Amino acid sequence: MIKIAITGPESSGKTTLSQSLAKYYDVAFIPEFARTYLETTNGEYNQSDLDQIAKGQLNSISSSQDKMIVCDSDFSVLEIWSQYKYENVSDLIREMVKEDLFNLHILCRPDIPWEEDPLRENPDSRDQLFELYKASLQRLNKNFIIVSGEHKNRMKQCIETIDALLKK
Repeated sequence: MIKIAITGPESSGKTTLSQSLAKYYDVAFIPEFARTYLETTNGEYNQSDLDQIAKGQLNSISSSQDKMIVCDSDFSVLEIWSQYKYENVSDLIREMVKEDLFNLHILCRPDIPWEEDPLRENPDSRDQLFELYKASLQRLNKNFIIVSGEHKNRMKQCIETIDALLKK
């Protein structure tokens, strides 16, 4: 099974890109569990909730039997958010980030306009957070690409990379 994770800071185009890629390849789309979880809590959460979100995301990924899945998130989202907001990260999330669950991570550059959303918190720190995502992927030696620009351009970059991965 090929597993693709779309990652990056808030409002960087992750959901739009992951849904488009899943549709293009006609494969399973795994939504960001954090959004589902936070919708049930009216956006309220504390650090221990991040572990519950991580477990829910892992369960969503593990339950798919498709030949390929596209995930609207990865565990680095939780790691970076926990470190940024609470200045520490749980052992569970650290372990999930270290695991090599995905064949490819697609890191979205936040070079598109911010879209307001009641579950989003940091419109002014997207570039700083992007650098933390990139550093994490590099530190853990993950297979990743960075996509930027308008959606059409991002799709082209992704399709070229995924097609090459599928040929292997």
